[in-house]
Parts: sequence; C-alpha cells; structure tokens
Amino acid sequence: MTGRSGAWTARSIRELVRETEVHKAVYTDPGLFDLEMRQLFANTWVFVGHASQVPAAGDYFTTTVGTEPVIMVRHDDGGIGVLINRCAHKGVRLVSEGRGNAGKFFRCPYHAWTYSTDGSIRHIPLRDEGYGGRGLDAAEASQGLARAGAVQVYRDFVFCRLSASGIGFEDYFGESLSTLDNMVDRSPAGRLEVAGGVLRYLHGCNWKMLVENQTDTCHPMVAHESSAGTTVRIWGEQPPGTPKPMAVEQFAPFVNSYRFFDSMGIRVWRNGHGHTGVSDSIHAAYSTIPGYQEAMVAAYGESRTAKILGEVRHNTIYFPNIMVKGPIQTLRVFKPLAADRTLVESWTFRLVGAPDALFERTCMYNRLINAPTSIVGHDDLEVYERAQQGLGAAGRDWVNLGRLHAPDEAAAATVVTPGTSEVQMRNQFRAWVRFMTAGMED
Repeated sequence: MTGRSGAWTARSIRELVRETEVHKAVYTDPGLFDLEMRQLFANTWVFVGHASQVPAAGDYFTTTVGTEPVIMVRHDDGGIGVLINRCAHKGVRLVSEGRGNAGKFFRCPYHAWTYSTDGSIRHIPLRDEGYGGRGLDAAEASQGLARAGAVQVYRDFVFCRLSASGIGFEDYFGESLSTLDNMVDRSPAGRLEVAGGVLRYLHGCNWKMLVENQTDTCHPMVAHESSAGTTVRIWGEQPPGTPKPMAVEQFAPFVNSYRFFDSMGIRVWRNGHGHTGVSDSIHAAYSTIPGYQEAMVAAYGESRTAKILGEVRHNTIYFPNIMVKGPIQTLRVFKPLAADRTLVESWTFRLVGAPDALFERTCMYNRLINAPTSIVGHDDLEVYERAQQGLGAAGRDWVNLGRLHAPDEAAAATVVTPGTSEVQMRNQFRAWVRFMTAGMED
C-alpha cells in the first residue's frame, strides 16, 4: 500500500478495501482524492441536472462532475448536451456559475471566441488575419469545447459519463432506475420540475462519509436524540387533540427504534446503488393531502395509484454522489471539493398537477432537515467532522463496515437485507474499487 506521496496503482487501491473494512486513507489521502476525480467520476454515470432547469433552446445550467466544471445546455433541436466549462483558447471559465440563456452561442468574455451550443467553434476574431496558415486547424483549440463522453436523459434527469468509453447507462443503473420512475409517477401529469431554489451546506469531511450516512440506520436515534428527540418530547406534552404540525410529522420518525429501522429493510443493486425503505420508511405515515389521491386516481386508476403511492422508499443512493427521496421529492448532491471538504446541495421538485400542499411539505422537509439552519443537519455535521478529525489519529487504520455481512452478498445482482445492515456501504466500496481501477495497471 502506498502513502500519500506515492503513486497509486490498481493493486494498492484494491488493498484499501476488504470484505468488511476499508482503510482510513480512502477518506483522508489527498492523492487518492485527486485520483477519484480523474478515475471514479470519469468512469461512472454522474447526475448533472434536470431538464426543467433548461426548458428553452439556449438555456444553460452550470455545475460540476466531480471537480470538473460543466455546462448543461438545451440545443436548438431540443436535445440536451454537457460541455466542459472552459474556453478552448486560453482556458477561461466560459460562463459564470448559475443559470441563463446563451441564445444561439457561448461567447468567451476574454477574447470573444464563440461556440455553438454543441461546443463547436462558431467564430474566432481575426481568424484569417491571425491564424491562417499558422497551424490552427491542427491545434487542439480547433476542436472547440470539450464535451462529456456520453449524455443520457432519463425521465428528465440528466446524467453524463465524462469518459468517451465505458459502461452503458442501462447497464450501470439497471433496476435502480425504478426509484426515479416512482418519483416521477407520483405526479398526476407524470412530470417533475425543479422548484423552490437550492440549499447549500459546506461540510468539513470526505464526500463518501455523507453518501454512506444516507443508508446508515443505526445513527438516527443516537445522533438526533437531542434535536428530533426533543421535538417528540415537547409534542408529547401537548393537550390531547392538538393538531399535529407538519414539522412534528417530519422530525419525529428520526428517533424511531432500532426495530423500526431494521424492519424497513435495505435493497442493493450492482455498481453501488441501493435504498433503505423496502417495506416501510420515515415518510410512510404523513397526513393525507386533500385532492391528491383523487388527482392520482383520475390519472392512473385505483390499482396503479395504490402501487405508486404504496412504494415508500426512504433514501436511494445513486453511486457515486446523489441521494433521492421519492416520497418527499428531494434530491441531494454530495459535491467533492477536497479530501476533507464537501458541498451538499439539496434540491426540491414540484409534482406537476398535484396540490400545492404537497410542494409545501417538500420545501418544509428540505428546510427542516437539510438546511444550514436545520436542527437535525447539525447533528450529522458534528459527527462527520469528528470522524474526519479522528481518522487522522494513529493507532487504528481500518474502518469497520461489517454489520450483518453475508459472505455471498457480492455475487448477487440484487440483495435485500434487514435495514440496519451495512450492506450498502460495502456495495459502494466494491463499486468504488471497480471504477477507480478501470484501465489502470497493477
């Protein structure tokens, strides 16, 4: 195994992950983090954005894939592309962070090199006078903007693979796409739209800690005892018959028992994807929203509506770095910044054709649980940062992920286990090794 100053090889990376343990370097080593950005985030299919963020031709939205700055843009033909946000001339960031409309082209603010929305060069000032016969056609800059190797739009969710070759979209996600299907089908119109803005929250820890925590069901009743637990205690002191506030409905399930979380179940699929909430979840007992059931039955019929709304998945991880909550219509992106710094973005979606009260509940959940002002989110932040600090200590080099390990779990395409298992964490690290070492020498 190499140190932080050495060169990582496929063999040394594989040595970091055992059946039930991972070496602390996977969270702390800056060189390994840099390799993740070049290997893992290039060889996997990574979430970029949603089609509703770029509804018209020329609309764009900027984000990152790993640490690579990208532009999601709607073309004149209605298609969506993903471009690297870097001018081919001098490397200037082509557009600022955020959203906008480029019209028919992007224009660099430095020397006015201009590109069509597909990334091809549209115009170079003084091209004939300054570059004619001087080798521009053979230069890399003549190729225009770099593009993602592959782009796939699935039910308006936009994903890309930076590498030009690699695993296909369907092979990568397989049956895990059923979570997105269910989330979209909860709209009577069969459509979602990004709405309500975005919450951003900086964490002083490695991005994988956040991803692992989404399917860790042994921490809520411990870490959130002083926040959600206090809410439950105060609510219990109210007079009988007091209407239960929406906030109490959303806080209270965080301090359910181990037995409850165990009975929820976890399902995992290959390539690092999985979800909690196979048979139950913290979102299953929310109050009925007037008019919603009727709208769904009118759109889908009784039987189909019951099937859609009966699916109460808790947290679905799409490896490497997003988590989807279908029943409450939120999506979190865990954006790596450094080995010990992660930006979390929490997005909310409106169910088109559904009552406004559903969207109100979605936004309230996002503010109460995911915002920097949340009383629950700080519990998690505290333990993440303590873990990041603790992993720098000497004496123990391995982190244990062995709860309810089954020797044959890696061989199955789909695994369903009790909800307190750490099977999804092990599943993620098996995928981490596979995509980190793709094309590398031993």
